[in-house]
Amino acid sequence: MRAAQPDRPVALLRTSLIRATLSLAVIVCGLTLRWYGFPLGLSAFVVKYGGSLLWATMVFLLVGVLLPRLSRSQLAAIAMMITAAVEFSRLVHTPWLDAFRLTTAGALLLGRIFSLWNLVAYAVGIAFGVWIDRLVAMCGLVGWTKAP
Repeated sequence: MRAAQPDRPVALLRTSLIRATLSLAVIVCGLTLRWYGFPLGLSAFVVKYGGSLLWATMVFLLVGVLLPRLSRSQLAAIAMMITAAVEFSRLVHTPWLDAFRLTTAGALLLGRIFSLWNLVAYAVGIAFGVWIDRLVAMCGLVGWTKAP
């Protein structure tokens, strides 16, 4: 028996709603860090890679919202593939894509400059998302029967 979550629709909906709420909280934290990190005196390292970490956490949680039946390991693998694809997409330059990257939405969603260090930040962010998800499950807020 490998099921990480119950198949009951209500439990799956509850899991997705909790993950969506956590995603919104992570988004608020990430935007706050990006907008107020420097004025608060945080280092460029903390602002840059902290934002990347939180972005990957958000991706993990949103994948979990969309695919609540999957195990955390499966969600983490999908999230890592998405974040790596986005990072490597920064090596692709077309006029319309570069123009989008210059917008606030483009910078937040796709970023601007390729960095292998971002992949490390993404892995840590996804691990953080797995930890948050487990913590919520251990607190009994979500209907998992067994943590994978």
